[in-house]
Formats: sequence, C-alpha cells, structure tokens
Amino acid sequence: MGAASRRTRGPVPQRMRFHGDRPAHCTFKGLRRIMPTRIRAQKHPHDDAPDTAEAFRRLTSMPAGPERDALRDEIVEAWLPMADRLAGRFRSRGENYEDLRQVAALGLVKAVDRYDPDRGHAFESYAVPTITGEIKRHFRDHMWTLHVPRRVQDLRNRVRAAGQDLSQSIAGRQPTVAELAAHAGMSEEDVRAGLEALESFSALSLDAELPGSEDGYSLSDALGSTDPALDTVVDRESVRARLAALPERERAILYMRFFDDMTQSRIAEELGISQMHVSRLISRCCGRVREQVMRDVA
Repeated sequence: MGAASRRTRGPVPQRMRFHGDRPAHCTFKGLRRIMPTRIRAQKHPHDDAPDTAEAFRRLTSMPAGPERDALRDEIVEAWLPMADRLAGRFRSRGENYEDLRQVAALGLVKAVDRYDPDRGHAFESYAVPTITGEIKRHFRDHMWTLHVPRRVQDLRNRVRAAGQDLSQSIAGRQPTVAELAAHAGMSEEDVRAGLEALESFSALSLDAELPGSEDGYSLSDALGSTDPALDTVVDRESVRARLAALPERERAILYMRFFDDMTQSRIAEELGISQMHVSRLISRCCGRVREQVMRDVA
C-alpha cells in the first residue's frame, strides 16, 4: 500500500483538496474507513424515498388522459414502500395489517392528487401527515365498537399519552386522576371521561366468561328475556272498563271462558242454558267490546 493510503490511518487533515468526487490524497475506499460517522449522518433518513420531483412537475403540466394517469400510477407505486412503513407503525392496535396497508395506500393517492410542487415543499413532508391522518381517521371511524364523540376520543388519546409519560417516572402504581390532569393540562372531569373512553374501544362479548366464575357463567346468562305477558298489558287495560260495564251474566260467561278456561258445554251446564246460546253470547259480547275499544282509539 502506498504512502498516501497509509496516511489515511492517522488524524484526518483539516483541509482536503478534492479532484472530482474524491480527495487527492486517499482512495474512496479509504475515505469510507476514516469517516464512517459523517457518511451515516448524511444518509437520507428514509431509504424508500424516491426522487419524483421531476415527475410531479410533469404531472402538474399534463392534461387529463391516459398518459397522465399512467405517470400518476408510477408515482404512487414509487412511494408505496413509504406508505407501507407508515402503516406498520399502527399494526399493534388491533387492526389487520393488510387493511392498514390499503388505508395507507388510499392516503398516498390523496397526497399525490393534492400535492403542489410549486409550493416548494418536498412531497414526503406533505405525504407523511396525509397518510398518517388517513390511518388515524380509519381507526376513529371504523374501529370503535361503540360510537364515541370526537371530543371524547381526543380526551382518550391525551389521557393515554399522559399515562405513558407518567408511568416512566411513577413506579409501583398507576397515576392518579389529579396527576394525569396536571400533566396533560386537563380538568379532572375531562380526565375521567378519557379514562372511561379507554374501555370503550372494544366491547366485551356476551359469551365471555365472568371473572371468578368456575362454571362457565357468562354475561348472556345474566340477561333477562322478554315477558310474553307484556304484549297483553295494553289490551287488558283497554277492555277492563268495557268488561265491567257488561251485564253480570255475560261478564260471568266471559270470565269462565277466558279466565277459567271452561268449555262452552260446561258453561251451559253451569248456567242451565244451551251451548248454542253460550256461543252467541260470547260472540256478541266480544264484538261489542271490540267495537267500543276501537271507537275509543279512533
């Protein structure tokens, strides 16, 4: 190895003359060895960020048509790795990762359509908040089992963030409502609303076994069923006054038929009249009561 390359192992000179892309006194391979920190610091933070500045300028100047659509699709495809990376940040929140990728891709398409290169900002600085906002909107609108107002959802997020911060400084216990309120700059009432919303993101199944039960007792076992007698309450109250106004014999016949469940022949024997007469009396009384009740309703 020559004297020039051996000098690269010593201290780096303060001033270095460059010919083209390389220092005059060392090889490129030697430069990477002596300046690894500076090389890494200058590396782009995102390896999946393509250079589409020229493509965006062409896109804004092209009229609508197949050629513009093809260029737009190429730009979207070039930035898809970044959208997938942003979707991966939310994969531990209970949503399917493939669904998150679809939502992120939708946000990317919106960013491509709305981006204006003439403003002088890099596309990535516009696309990242647009895609992230689309994913957060998906969680807000589709992932809550119970409908929670937007304000309460925001309170939930602030309380959760405050709890995470305080958990690093408070050991052995959960932060109190007062501590959360002071840290997040919220009222204690808002903190309590946010804490309640933390439990509302997903609902407990009715088939879930209750804590402490050893016989498989679930929530559904504690639910009551509809009483079929409730359907007759309104009807009974409607006819009560009309039945009381009937003659005593006709009222007795209806009682024996519909409350004592007696047959018409037994009623006839009980009253000493024919079964045919009993049948006519029942029909006439029921028709009269029905007509009077319907008239009252009308």
